[in-house]
Amino acid sequence: MKRLYRAVAVLADDAGFALALDGKRVHTPAGTPLVVGARALAEAIAEEWSAQGERVVPATMPLMQLAATAFDRIATARAAALDQLVRYGETDLLCYRAAEPPELAERQAAMWQPLIDWAGLRYGARLHVTAGLMPQPQPAEALAALRAALDAIDPLGLAGLLAATGAAGSLILALALKEGRLSAEEAWALSQLDETFQIERWGEDAEAARRRAALRADLAAADRFLALAAG
Repeated sequence: MKRLYRAVAVLADDAGFALALDGKRVHTPAGTPLVVGARALAEAIAEEWSAQGERVVPATMPLMQLAATAFDRIATARAAALDQLVRYGETDLLCYRAAEPPELAERQAAMWQPLIDWAGLRYGARLHVTAGLMPQPQPAEALAALRAALDAIDPLGLAGLLAATGAAGSLILALALKEGRLSAEEAWALSQLDETFQIERWGEDAEAARRRAALRADLAAADRFLALAAG
């Protein structure tokens, strides 16, 4: 899409902070006015619009994309977003451990189990851990506790959580990131624990390196969005 605007501004009104391009207010792809409660988030999204060149490239505007997801997808279909997040909890990365080699199993237990324990204490979600890749049903009460915790989060927060969960492959890591228990770098390292172990043994090819870098960037963007949306 060709850039047709020059000036980007943040406008304050009774509903929060809106964006305007040459005086015309920004809307999401579905036509919803883009108005957020935190000035810092509005200013950061404005910076993304200002940084565009001759063409507007949505892929270079992760904060705008996440805000649009919050308004167009989550605010209008909240139950579906909650269902998607809880499904990650059903098969959370941190719950599936290696049986061997022992070095990897020990590393997983040492680095992942404290977060499983934290989720049990923080949310009352006591998830079961298993060795191997065969799906194991999680206790219904644990999943209900996760859903209750998620249901208290606003659409912007849920958008950031969805992005973080997808990048990390773990709802527990995403929640720990949102709550400030982990930094984006720590969450990424924990989500990549198995891959890092294999790289230490066998090295890394270029395609895998690009994939890991993309996930790292996605997680960093989700973390920034969550922090800005929280004000």
